[in-house]
Amino acid sequence: MKPRKRIYYTPEQKAIIWDRYKQGDSLHEIARMFDRYHSSIMPIIYQTGGFRPPARKRHRLSLSLDEREEISRRLAEKCSIREIAKKISKAPSTVSREIRRHGGLTNYCAAKADKKAWDNALRPKACQREAKKNARL
Repeated sequence: MKPRKRIYYTPEQKAIIWDRYKQGDSLHEIARMFDRYHSSIMPIIYQTGGFRPPARKRHRLSLSLDEREEISRRLAEKCSIREIAKKISKAPSTVSREIRRHGGLTNYCAAKADKKAWDNALRPKACQREAKKNARL
């Protein structure tokens, strides 16, 4: 096989990898399915010690997409932050922070806010020093 560009496996492909690994297929067999070397499969398997990682789920206290949609609708109706907070049973500071983080009073979009919050919840986080170093470059 000739050298290839780096592949980033989709969640569906990772699910196939985990299913085949659980069935007992070797890393070489799994890699051949994707026309890759076994070394491209190893990090996925070894990263979690050979155990399939649990599916991501939203924390019970974080805002749901429905709550974000409600915030968006209420902002369009020019409701106050306290009224919105009372309607969705959250603290006014939570609603205020959500609006401030995701576009402000005029540009808040629930779908974008939800996607950004989901992406920001990923772990591990880059350390602040590394993030600032990249910003300077």
